[in-house]
Amino acid sequence: MPTVQDLARVLERAAPLAYQESYDNAGLQCGNPQMEVRGVLIALDCTPAVVDEALRRGCNVVVAHHPLIFKPLKRLTGANEVEQTLLKAIRHDVALYAAHTNLDNVRQGVNRKLAEKLGLQNLRILDPKPGLLAKLITYVPPTHTQAVLDALYEAGAGQVGDYAGCSFRTEGIGTFTPGADTTPFIGQPQEPETVRENRVEVLLPLHLQGAALRALRQAHPYEEVAYEIIRLENVNQEVGSGMVGELPASLNPQEFRQLLKTALGVPVVKHTEFAGPITRVALCGGAGSFLLGKARAAGADAYVTGDLKYHEYFGAEGQLLLCDVGHFESEQFTGEIFRDLLADNFGSTFALLIAETITNPVRYDF
Repeated sequence: MPTVQDLARVLERAAPLAYQESYDNAGLQCGNPQMEVRGVLIALDCTPAVVDEALRRGCNVVVAHHPLIFKPLKRLTGANEVEQTLLKAIRHDVALYAAHTNLDNVRQGVNRKLAEKLGLQNLRILDPKPGLLAKLITYVPPTHTQAVLDALYEAGAGQVGDYAGCSFRTEGIGTFTPGADTTPFIGQPQEPETVRENRVEVLLPLHLQGAALRALRQAHPYEEVAYEIIRLENVNQEVGSGMVGELPASLNPQEFRQLLKTALGVPVVKHTEFAGPITRVALCGGAGSFLLGKARAAGADAYVTGDLKYHEYFGAEGQLLLCDVGHFESEQFTGEIFRDLLADNFGSTFALLIAETITNPVRYDF
């Protein structure tokens, strides 16, 4: 049977912990990594009622979007709901795992799911992150160049958007003199050597640097592998906040608000006034007021998010339709991401259930 650690590896391959925001606390929060998984309950939040549901439905793992432990705990006495949830999970041997801003920040994450529910096309990250990429350069004899590249690709290097196996190579001449105690792949100890080599360059996500270097050393024929890693300021188009896309056909503001109500099942949309047609839509699941400027800069006709404060509505300045659909409502489909990802990797090995417990604390009266 797969273990909690196996489950975490799959989730973190799709949403690396390196991509979470500095204030966040994603990952395994409670439980033994070596425990076998009998069933997984998927929820937006982890509450005592969610743990009760997991126990009732035979699940010993809860995978949630929002971390239960967000701020450091100074004691564990059951004094509040967080402590009560954690105590219950520990008492009944239920593992708790969260993928939060790391899942927000990947291309196939929360914002893409929301965009798909609204039928948006031509999707791209609204605010891609810089400083997450490097260029790995190494020098390989022609006879082993493809084997080294294949190993680097397998380790996650050489990916540019939807293009895999991306590299650049140039032919050149390498020189070296093996030391007296070496066993060189080419040449003899203490004899100067000149060889044909390929200079190979691949793009590398920085969080995969360790895995890529291990793969390089294993596949490379030389005893001493020469390589360079150069950090890049390029933005990573696959990682960042929010998303922007286009509607298949323009809608007037009233039609667009009705689309939000129908697609998201929301009873209320808080919004600003806007006269123009809606074609380009920016969005951010959860609390996304920090991206309003980016939405305007992207030329969006509407920006959809949650948790907007009164004065933040003034930021629309008549340039776009600003819509608050609610925090829970904008992230309610996140469970589908977890379910599909785990099903693709583990099949029917264990039960994968979407929680029936409604964790949204907000209610509406009409």
